[in-house]
Amino acid sequence: MSGRGDSAEGLVGIGLRAPHVALVIASRPRVGWLEVHTENYLGGGPTPRALEAIRRDYPVSLHGVGLSLGSAEGLDRRHLERLVGLVGRIEPVLISEHLSWSIAGGTYLNHLLPLPYTDESLALLCRHVSQAQDALGRRLLIENPSSYLGFRHSSIPEPEFLGELARRTGCGILCDVNNVFVTCANLGGDPAAYLAALPAAAIGEVHLAGHSSNDVDGRTVLIDDHGSPVAGSVWDLYARAVARFGPCPTLIEWDTDIPALPVLVEEARRAERIVERVVGAGVRHDATA
Repeated sequence: MSGRGDSAEGLVGIGLRAPHVALVIASRPRVGWLEVHTENYLGGGPTPRALEAIRRDYPVSLHGVGLSLGSAEGLDRRHLERLVGLVGRIEPVLISEHLSWSIAGGTYLNHLLPLPYTDESLALLCRHVSQAQDALGRRLLIENPSSYLGFRHSSIPEPEFLGELARRTGCGILCDVNNVFVTCANLGGDPAAYLAALPAAAIGEVHLAGHSSNDVDGRTVLIDDHGSPVAGSVWDLYARAVARFGPCPTLIEWDTDIPALPVLVEEARRAERIVERVVGAGVRHDATA
């Protein structure tokens, strides 16, 4: 993975899901890197061994859904220890988690649940992110959520909340461009202004995915379901993100109705072409509009 720079080469990866593992090992498609969901590889057996084999040919990123950084009860130390062990085995190029919580009373909930954006929750997240980074000896990237409701008590806009979290802890931000689009459509807001409010230097990765549209009581609600190609409006927002942040590692996510591997590879090619077009046009990386 080339990281930040002026080229799309090696920049765009795809999410590696179980139906494609054997084919990736056999065919070694031309993608810059692969990202897996951390919790699928915390045990023993053939699954982590397959990932170790893939790691010899590709940079790999670990994207977690279970650390529950926003839990008031504190981090699950056993989960964190297992993550530390996996990081030692795989040596990922990036490690990411979500701005959310998913544990209550020792019970894991099958959702990435939202947080109020307050000084209290910011202090809690800073403490947990710092604890996780100290244990890992690595920087975490924290992903913005897709939102369907807002808390009345939230006093800090989401991009400023993420920016302050990064400033206080040294963590990075995983900017999910589809989530920005979904959140702004559902709650009201300007996705370009959202991107402009993020600290460009803290962006360590970008996610792209598809979403669906549902009608709820006569109102359109976008659902971040990762089950379709990236929408044209999200591609346009991605071009703005490249102009704002510069080229940085970009991932195509597709988790439901998973298509054939060449479909994912072509989505990655499209992201590469956008990077090349934006960079080639000389668009300023600090552009905000």
